[in-house]
Amino acid sequence: MKQTKKTSLLVSLGILAVLVLVFLRLGLFFIKSDGFSGLSMLLPVLLIGFILSALCTSALFAAWVYQDCKKRGGDPVLWAVIVFAVTPFIGLLVYFLSRSEIRTACPACGHRISVRAKYCEECGTHIEKEEHSIMVKKETNNVNLVIANIVCMVLMLVCIVGFIIHVAAGKGFNTDVASNEQVWNLGMISMDHSAFKDNVWDFGFKSASEGFVKEQRMTIADADAQLLYADISCGTVPDGATLVLWLVQGDVVKTIDVTNLSETLEYPLNEFENGKIRVRLQINGVKDTVSEIEIR
Repeated sequence: MKQTKKTSLLVSLGILAVLVLVFLRLGLFFIKSDGFSGLSMLLPVLLIGFILSALCTSALFAAWVYQDCKKRGGDPVLWAVIVFAVTPFIGLLVYFLSRSEIRTACPACGHRISVRAKYCEECGTHIEKEEHSIMVKKETNNVNLVIANIVCMVLMLVCIVGFIIHVAAGKGFNTDVASNEQVWNLGMISMDHSAFKDNVWDFGFKSASEGFVKEQRMTIADADAQLLYADISCGTVPDGATLVLWLVQGDVVKTIDVTNLSETLEYPLNEFENGKIRVRLQINGVKDTVSEIEIR
């Protein structure tokens, strides 16, 4: 009994740790992505709702299996962990294929017998219909768990369907490269490195989806005196491919084609104001690119 309680505590702590890690990951993403700027709040709400509903569904399935397995004389903690860890549907399938018949104690001798038995195989006592019904009633699974499970599954489906419809409709994502908000990319990028220190952005990539935008927020301390320096080299430039540098601050938007720079670009910043500026590279087919961009 003590071992079972200890195992149950460890399982509970494990589930709590998973939830904490999920929220910590979302929190770090929130900070790093400038507070979900450029992304409709409905999308993260739906995503978080789906994750929480899925976790609750798994936990409720595991609780149901725990109770059912305990009544059947199996190892409830082990099966609960399996169902929670291996996704509830696969775990439940394996459990149903291997679970034993419900057994209960004979009212006369205490021997474990099937709830369907008419006689005790140990002492031969006849099991009356009334006693049989009482035993079956005692073995009935918790209806509340089933109802809660159905509610969680419905919520999970609503959240994921809503998320897919929202994304498919093109809503919720800011893809305007000239926007003063965070730009979100639905494509992919294969990066070599990206580092930002002392207002110097060192960035390199192998390839990226068409139109992929990589951004870094930099600081203008003296717009009249400072320049933006860009040392960029594109290793592979297919026909029609370009690399465009965007400078965005409020309503001021400037673009420079930096696909074939023969020397370091020196761009004046006197049209901007002191403060934060969004420096973006829009990748249109170029590959094997290295760049160093700084404001000084």
